[in-house]
Amino acid sequence: MTGPDPVDVRLLSAVAEVGRAAVPDIAGRLGMDVREVAARLAALSTTGLPLVVGVECDQQGIRNAVAVAQQWAAQNAASGPHPTTGYSGPHPMSGPYPASGPYPVPGPHQGPVSGPAPVPGPPPMPQPPVAPQPPMSTWGPPGSAAWARGDQPAPVPAQPPTGTGTIGTKLDVHGVSGERISIQLIEVVDPADFLFTAAGHELQEGERSVVVHTELTNHGQVPFPSLPDMYLELITKDGAPVTKAPVSMSSRPPHRMGVQPGETAGGHTIYVLPESTELSAVRWTPQPGDQQRTLLWDITGL
Repeated sequence: MTGPDPVDVRLLSAVAEVGRAAVPDIAGRLGMDVREVAARLAALSTTGLPLVVGVECDQQGIRNAVAVAQQWAAQNAASGPHPTTGYSGPHPMSGPYPASGPYPVPGPHQGPVSGPAPVPGPPPMPQPPVAPQPPMSTWGPPGSAAWARGDQPAPVPAQPPTGTGTIGTKLDVHGVSGERISIQLIEVVDPADFLFTAAGHELQEGERSVVVHTELTNHGQVPFPSLPDMYLELITKDGAPVTKAPVSMSSRPPHRMGVQPGETAGGHTIYVLPESTELSAVRWTPQPGDQQRTLLWDITGL
């Protein structure tokens, strides 16, 4: 009898801690490849475990990507690559023979050929050479311009955060699906070692824990579909991000997936970091690299 895969056990332990999370978020926490995590979770969901693996997307972005892929496939089918030149599109015939009509067959017979003489067709129209195109990345890296249009990602200039504040400030922003939301930084407990250990967790020597309490209010008519703190990070004084730990506390409940229109949902996010790390801010983004919808709270006064 084969024992359980230790990687699957580690993966399920992380899922059990967070309850609900995106596959890239789980993969980032465990330092695993996103594709491997997705494949393992999909396989585990068919074994009878109380596990559901879902899909969430930017619907318009996916439609754009599918349209580009279909257009590329249609163009490729209409004019495939030439077997010798690699060019696409129509190709002129090479050699001394005409493009239409029967070709003369060389052979040892040198006399007149019996039967009607072949009538050569019109000479082929000269075709301009088609320059080879660079390979097109249909999908591209997620979140880039190539992901939506199939071209090379355009450089995005760095932009300041959409909103800035301090502890207690409520900042407004639009989500990726157009939902109007506001997020308030309620409290930052640093250090929170007593809460961490009281919840049954252990800190390694030289580590400390931090607890961040936030609330998200959905002011629009579109549901906010994600975890409110999925990409809530601590920022160190040298600008490095600290992502949340895959643990929770019963005394400080975590965020739950999704916030309906008109609702306010609160939750606590836990971080584990080196004891000597100095923090400067709390940062929220709806997805990695989204600088146009970034919120930043200054916590240097703690």
